[in-house]
Amino acid sequence: MKNKIFNLIKEIVLSLIGCFIAAFGTACFLLPNQLSSGGFSGIATILYYFLNFQMGTTIILMNIPLFIISYLKLGRDFFFKSIISTIAFSKFIDYMDDFKVIENDKFLASIYGGVLVGLGLAIVFKNRSSTGGSDLIGQIAGAFNKRLKISSIMIGVDISIVALNTIFFKQIVVGLYSILAIYIIEKMLDIVFEGINFCKAIYIISDEAEKISKAILADVNKGVTGFYGKGMYNNNEKIILMCVTKRNDISRITQLARNIDKMSFIIVVDAREVFGLGFK
Repeated sequence: MKNKIFNLIKEIVLSLIGCFIAAFGTACFLLPNQLSSGGFSGIATILYYFLNFQMGTTIILMNIPLFIISYLKLGRDFFFKSIISTIAFSKFIDYMDDFKVIENDKFLASIYGGVLVGLGLAIVFKNRSSTGGSDLIGQIAGAFNKRLKISSIMIGVDISIVALNTIFFKQIVVGLYSILAIYIIEKMLDIVFEGINFCKAIYIISDEAEKISKAILADVNKGVTGFYGKGMYNNNEKIILMCVTKRNDISRITQLARNIDKMSFIIVVDAREVFGLGFK
């Protein structure tokens, strides 16, 4: 019970820190430049400029129906933490509304604002909470229908709201820089959740698998794993080599394989959060 209470308090505190960072990015970079981060923040930006409504208060009011549904579909703990995070995020924005604008250039504001909002939201999400808006819509929709892809729902909602921002402000540049900000937010979420220690996994299919694996071990000093595979077109059995390495070694490994077997079939894919000998 003590551990559960401690973990709950820790999650709430970290979520509040994330809310502050996201609110700072919104209030000091995005909002003063009429830029939208998608979700209810985008609608609140429109109401802020055209009806002089406080952005934070608008976000809270729009989220009330979603919180009622989330209590029924997503559980009590998520409900209470999300209410705390949404209120904190909204009030932080209202409090910072009087701060001096840090950056008037829309391009730079979309970058700095996107980084801060993305980082803040990632901290909130990692602690199993939400600031409402499109991510909460996605999670609720996913709870009703497991086949629905939450990320697709969020992107659809965000694109619609950015389109509204562009129409109301009658500036295509507002929409373009808002899309840039949303893209950066998504990338920051990926970095926090998947790590920045990006590696590459390279797969090599060749009749000279043994020679290639020895060359990689000797010249690049990287471990190689072999899988037994079968070509379904001609039913030939082959060894598939897999090597996980840093991206700067990929060209060397590819060249080694091609020098030994010009007909080798090579696939390079992203590998995130690699644990084990030589890595984390």
